[in-house]
Amino acid sequence: MSIGHTLLGLLEAGPRHGYDLKRAFDERFGHDRPLHYGQVYSTMSRLLKNGLVVVDGVEPGGGPERKRYAITDAGITDVAEWLATPEKPEPYLQSTLYTKVVLALLTGRGAAELLDTQRAEHLRLMRELTRRKRDGDLADQLICDHALFHLEADLRWLELTAARLDRLAEEVRR
Repeated sequence: MSIGHTLLGLLEAGPRHGYDLKRAFDERFGHDRPLHYGQVYSTMSRLLKNGLVVVDGVEPGGGPERKRYAITDAGITDVAEWLATPEKPEPYLQSTLYTKVVLALLTGRGAAELLDTQRAEHLRLMRELTRRKRDGDLADQLICDHALFHLEADLRWLELTAARLDRLAEEVRR
């Protein structure tokens, strides 16, 4: 995720302080990984330097002065271009799971046990996400669905690999 573009998009609704941007980001996108304040302010500093935001006002606070940021026309254009650009699909051609299976086979360790352990971990996470989805709002449901679909694909791969394990062992030991 592009933190800078996300913060710019949040600024399109109107000027905000860094604290407000962090809170809005965390409410909408940061359930599992909230932003650190330092990340917000370093990103805003970079956006300011690049002319995508301006300081719309400065107010005294309990500590340092509070800057209120506003998006510029260049920032609006940048967000529009980012939104219109499709994300590159992640094919996972260098999967850590695959690497672990091959190394287990090469070193004489139990690749089947590795696959079973991984399957159990995937199923545990799927149960957790299903609970979260059931109790969450629409945004939570959609993000959980996205994660669940990826985990389901991983499970299919785990099953396929387990079914082909003997053949894979022969090939990697040649």
